[in-house]
Amino acid sequence: MHPARDALAARLRAAGSVFAEDEADLLLDAGDGDAARLRTLVQRRLAGEPLEYVLGWAAFDGHRIRVTPGVFVPRARTTVVVSQAAALLHRYDRVVDLCCGAGAIGVALLERVGALDLVASDIDPDAVDVAAENIGDRGIVVAGDLFDALPGRFRGAVDVIAVNAPYVPTDVIATMPSEAREHEHRVALDGGPDGLDLHRRIAAGAGEWLRPGGTVVIEVSELQSAASAAAFADAGFATRIERDDAVDGTCVVASRPRLTCTEPPG
Repeated sequence: MHPARDALAARLRAAGSVFAEDEADLLLDAGDGDAARLRTLVQRRLAGEPLEYVLGWAAFDGHRIRVTPGVFVPRARTTVVVSQAAALLHRYDRVVDLCCGAGAIGVALLERVGALDLVASDIDPDAVDVAAENIGDRGIVVAGDLFDALPGRFRGAVDVIAVNAPYVPTDVIATMPSEAREHEHRVALDGGPDGLDLHRRIAAGAGEWLRPGGTVVIEVSELQSAASAAAFADAGFATRIERDDAVDGTCVVASRPRLTCTEPPG
């Protein structure tokens, strides 16, 4: 029996936690025997603050990814992007973690593939700060709107652009769980009227940055996947849709055509 843990779990369960026992264990560990600290953490959680913000980290692909209030919290479903991107990469390849948030995709790819020439980019300065902390000296983190801040040496030379761009339709944000809609920055959620504004912009701009045969791997909902794939196909990419039911994740894999050699006339 663990009376303190059981009592905390009961409070969390009464507040609506589905995984009350697991959360109690994590909060007790974070409290580290300091009653005042534990009390503060528990009060924040009972007030509805996301557990990841209370703890200061989110679990993702076997890593603890540092997160701060407002920054998009990485979800397990995004590992479908990591798996598909990692399968295309070799050590020292050039990679962009676009709309990087806390840099979770970049961190996971570094672990799965090894050393990479990695640039992570986000428009949210808070996310850039946290991503820089998570990625450290293993890559570069820049602040900008999509491709705007990428280094010139990446132009036409990127092997994989891995993306979790916002794809929630604007009107649907109000129906999201309160932990997301009330705590995460809107810029990390809002994908425009149909959710695919960023997808279309990325499809239009990615070809300039990819090497011939380079690939965009971009997360999307299962219902939106055909429309996202069509946006990339219209921009000249060869596309396929990948689904991982184990994590409830879907992504579009869109490859720039390779150069073809033709015989000179004569």
